[in-house]
Amino acid sequence: MSVEYTPQIIVSLLALGMSLSFIVADGASPTSRSLSAFLACIGISISANVLIGIPLRQEKGVPAWDGLFAIPEMLAFIFAYEWLLRVRRTIPAGKLNTRGADNMLRVAQGLALFYGLISLLYPRLRVEHFLNLLRDSNETMHPSFFLFATPLALSLVLGTASGLLMFNRRPDKAEVLRGAAFLIGAPFMASGLILPLHIAPVTTAIGLLIFLVGAVQYHVTQGRRAQFMARFLSPQVAKLVAERGLKSATDEQTLEISVVCCDLRGFTAFSAATSSKKVIQILREYYDAVGAAAAAFGGTIKDQAGDGVLILVGAPIPLEDHARRAVELAKRIRSSGVAVTEKWSDSELRLGVGVGVASGFVTVGVIGAASRLEYTAVGPAVNLAARLCSEASHAEILIDQRTIDLLGSGDSESKPGEALMLKGFQLPVQSYVLAAA
Repeated sequence: MSVEYTPQIIVSLLALGMSLSFIVADGASPTSRSLSAFLACIGISISANVLIGIPLRQEKGVPAWDGLFAIPEMLAFIFAYEWLLRVRRTIPAGKLNTRGADNMLRVAQGLALFYGLISLLYPRLRVEHFLNLLRDSNETMHPSFFLFATPLALSLVLGTASGLLMFNRRPDKAEVLRGAAFLIGAPFMASGLILPLHIAPVTTAIGLLIFLVGAVQYHVTQGRRAQFMARFLSPQVAKLVAERGLKSATDEQTLEISVVCCDLRGFTAFSAATSSKKVIQILREYYDAVGAAAAAFGGTIKDQAGDGVLILVGAPIPLEDHARRAVELAKRIRSSGVAVTEKWSDSELRLGVGVGVASGFVTVGVIGAASRLEYTAVGPAVNLAARLCSEASHAEILIDQRTIDLLGSGDSESKPGEALMLKGFQLPVQSYVLAAA
């Protein structure tokens, strides 16, 4: 390898290293895969050109198949717009019409494909009149330059316009940083095609570093966010927040879900006769046990107040089997809760745990002021689960009729209980009892 091409090789390795880092960090995400492919194509394009293309042209002239070197360049544009399209789709559009901006990206991809096709058809024109156009200060611009430059320029304009329209959706801070870094860095990376060989690596590296700064800031923000949210929400919801942002995960929606409510029996008397330090220890163990159970079955803890815990199963992420999960969650809470209460009870002060489960349509979403937000759920099922919990005896699970209906004929553990008169409900509510084994 000639020393004069060392900068190009370094930039190629930078692009390939960035590609590898993104795919290793988040290979399961389609967005990250598109981003990784975009960066890999940049690295392959540069290295193929300086290691094979340029030496071959200097020795034997431009071969008929030289247009193959344009394929990585074409794919870099296509994958870049695919990444931008996937990013756009993770941001809620609200009432905005987003089809036009998405179509702009598809047209931009089509123009990049056109560039690849004409490069295959006219390889000599591409090499002599487009690549590194400014390598010679005395060279004049040939009309063939526009054959290749026009589709790429239009493609960049459409891609940039679509990216700018993304900000109309009011994305959160992490998305703004990532999107802005790409829009600023893209022209620097693209300019490497026509700038002289001694300048092209510098502009390409500048573009890559600008984008890297924005992408790293994005992933750091999302990582902190997911770590924070994982302490309050299920792992599934934390993952959704990390991938789509907090707003997407908490948009208002009406869903049929199941609600599980549990609290401790005899806790008021126990806490009155027990030191506050010991009460905190009991609550910590109890909350840890309930939190682990909720995470295992995809539940989202909505409230922890005193000795009561309210868990949503099926929101923010809809779950078709929410009723089954809720009943299994209730059983897990009961077994864990019994273990905790037995540990801390004595002959004079006894603790117990009761659980209520109800299903129905509720509206979930974020409410509150800018300084404090709360994820809330509003609907009869929420109140019903809490009322059933208050009626449950120690180690008993009370379930409503709708949950039983959703379980279907496969439910053989619950038995009809009393028709309960519950606060806030005008008619008696038929309960079903899942007694302790």
